[in-house]
Amino acid sequence: MSKLRRSKIIVALSGGVDSAVTALLLKQQGHDIAAMFMKNWDDDDGQDYCPAAQDLSDAQAICTQLQIPLHTVNFAREYKERVFAYFLREYQAGRTPNPDVLCNKEIKFKAFLEKARTLGADLIATGHYARLHRSDDTVSLRKACDLNKDQSYFLHALNQSQLRQAIFPLGDLDKPQVRQIAKDHGLINYAKKDSTGICFIGKRPFKAFLQEYLLAQPGKIKTVTDQTIGQHEGLMFHTLGQRQGLNIGGLKDYPEAPWYVVDKDIASNTLIVAQGQDHPRLFAARLLCQNIHWITGQAPQMPLACHAKIRYRQADQACQVQQINSGQWQVDFTEPQRAITPGQAVVFYQGDICLGGGEINEKF
Repeated sequence: MSKLRRSKIIVALSGGVDSAVTALLLKQQGHDIAAMFMKNWDDDDGQDYCPAAQDLSDAQAICTQLQIPLHTVNFAREYKERVFAYFLREYQAGRTPNPDVLCNKEIKFKAFLEKARTLGADLIATGHYARLHRSDDTVSLRKACDLNKDQSYFLHALNQSQLRQAIFPLGDLDKPQVRQIAKDHGLINYAKKDSTGICFIGKRPFKAFLQEYLLAQPGKIKTVTDQTIGQHEGLMFHTLGQRQGLNIGGLKDYPEAPWYVVDKDIASNTLIVAQGQDHPRLFAARLLCQNIHWITGQAPQMPLACHAKIRYRQADQACQVQQINSGQWQVDFTEPQRAITPGQAVVFYQGDICLGGGEINEKF
């Protein structure tokens, strides 16, 4: 990270080690630092699977150690309206959404940013593993040095205004270094486990969570040859490439081999499965995507030869991108991709520069 002039910076402090070290590093650089803890979900207060109270306690302890003020803010209403409603609509439609992308766009770098500005902040900082490169006219989003932790995939929907007001102090570090810094400075959460999964689901079973909000519609499970071999409890409980939870083992007319979800027929409410983790129906070399966002604000010249990821931590995949109409873009991969999933994000790169991305709509 290039050296910044002394600024008032508000750090998004989650209670985890990454945001704690972010605050520590910025204070060491001489900035005027404050922290803000976001509460984005309050339906499960008091439940064992809701870690918000412990996270807030950890954030308070970190602020005491670093001698910086802590603000708390409740964005539960904004989160439900801007992120969770979308999450439910997508699952209702049989798609598999990625709420982390929308949370970054609408909550962490919009609602949080707006609140920070009212508190006098020049910039906001988060514990994301990514890097920013500033020039006179644009800010480019780049992969973190630690490619195993790189989170540019989840940040691809941010615009120039959001990126100009943000900094990512951990972009040049790897996770072991971050933990060591925390340990060396006596931060109480240096060994705290990273949070995983979707924040509002917590530790409870995903199926049980969805059933609280959506009415499941049971239907048929069919093979790729149109043979009915079982019943599913709802397409929303399944995603492409899934192996577990199908309950269709031990069929006498089929070899004893694992079944995988290879497609969903939304119109007939049918789950389509095949045997073998490398079944041809699991692979496709082309997808259509929509709601494309380019980080510079302008689309690159088409057709675009670049690399893409269709899921977090996937290795970059060579592809060509072209616009086919005003709302859709076609992505052709050099090699077929496994389990391209409608609703997930496809994110484009040239080298370590994140160009932007969109929502996967169809695969071919």
